[in-house]
Amino acid sequence: MSRISTDEVARVAGLAHIALTDEEITRFAGELDAIADAVSKVSEVATPEVPATSHPIPLTNVWREDEVGQTVDRDEVLAQAPAAQDGMFLVPQILGED
Repeated sequence: MSRISTDEVARVAGLAHIALTDEEITRFAGELDAIADAVSKVSEVATPEVPATSHPIPLTNVWREDEVGQTVDRDEVLAQAPAAQDGMFLVPQILGED
């Protein structure tokens, strides 16, 4: 038994201002009905005893601890840049801002 009729597809397409041919309406009704059946099957399996999951494998955080390390001297880096000004890299303006 079909849950989504061609009339419903045509009505929703009209509300969305989408022009569909009769063939498209028939095809979409069948496809949407198949999707509704799949959702119905999932709903049958989803019971309070089955916990909801978004991933089949538990995710773990892989962040490392922050550790202070050796840094590069700013003046040494800027000395290798094509242009620098006020302790920063100087690059061409591209957005037309002042």
